[in-house]
Amino acid sequence: MFVTRHIPAEHKDLIHDVSYDFHGNRMATCSSDQTVKVWDLGEDGQWNCTASWRTHSGSVWRVTWAHPEFGQVIATCSFDRTAAVWEEIIGEYGKGNQSNWVKRSSLVDSRTSVTDVKFAPKHLGLQLATCSADGTVRIYEAPDVMNLSQWSLQNDIQTKLSCSCLSWNMSRMHPPMIAVGSDDASPSGGGKVQIYEYNDKTRKWVKVETINIVTDPVHDIAFAPNLGRSYHLLAVASKDLKVISLTPLSTRDAPLAANQVNSNKFTIKRVAEFTDHESEVWRICWNVIGTVLASSGDDGCVRLWKGKPFTITSK
Repeated sequence: MFVTRHIPAEHKDLIHDVSYDFHGNRMATCSSDQTVKVWDLGEDGQWNCTASWRTHSGSVWRVTWAHPEFGQVIATCSFDRTAAVWEEIIGEYGKGNQSNWVKRSSLVDSRTSVTDVKFAPKHLGLQLATCSADGTVRIYEAPDVMNLSQWSLQNDIQTKLSCSCLSWNMSRMHPPMIAVGSDDASPSGGGKVQIYEYNDKTRKWVKVETINIVTDPVHDIAFAPNLGRSYHLLAVASKDLKVISLTPLSTRDAPLAANQVNSNKFTIKRVAEFTDHESEVWRICWNVIGTVLASSGDDGCVRLWKGKPFTITSK
């Protein structure tokens, strides 16, 4: 049974992103009103706003939580060409029930709107990836997790696309990997999703795939958590919802099917495609074990898709 709760967010403009923390007991929202709000789940099942503050001088596109091992830390990105890292201060600095969030760092390398920001999986340390409308993906690292005011730019990736979203692969068994989506509406017909992999020998990120079966502008992208699968699942939100599998070529033991394509590093297969929203799909998110995918679209619905191992049902 699904219970619908309406939360009076009281943002003064469009809400662009909603993000849960690792445990699902905290939530952050961001908006074109330039603010971020943090919500805590009460014992009565109600969401209570415990912090609200102005974070940027432009629309805030995305908000994301770091793993709790690094403390209560979020990152935001904005049309004002910056990304920012915020840390919650507990104790004497707090005022009543309102928590106090302090800006620890502002990342100002981009010359255009920063369209997405994501923390790396915990096993890679405290790293942060951003992507910008000018086609640049930047990887930052905090060399001292106790001092979040210091972030060093480790790499920048020139994708030659207008980047709209990115996602880290969560797998521990594979070299660090990032998927980047583009909302470039040019009629070139080229793939709007690129896959990059970190090369330990060269210490650089290398493009290993362009997924040509995705040709529509991409609004969101998400790798599923990988718990023992021999392949990776990638969900892509555009004018519809696609789920794509990437199987390393070394594990391939069967001929290609009709909906597969040859690639340099992976066998790429479209395992699902849905048009149930009958409109643009804007946000997608996997559950913690990668078996349920949530999607939201312009139809005003949130839909849940469950795999058995990937038989799809809509809620």
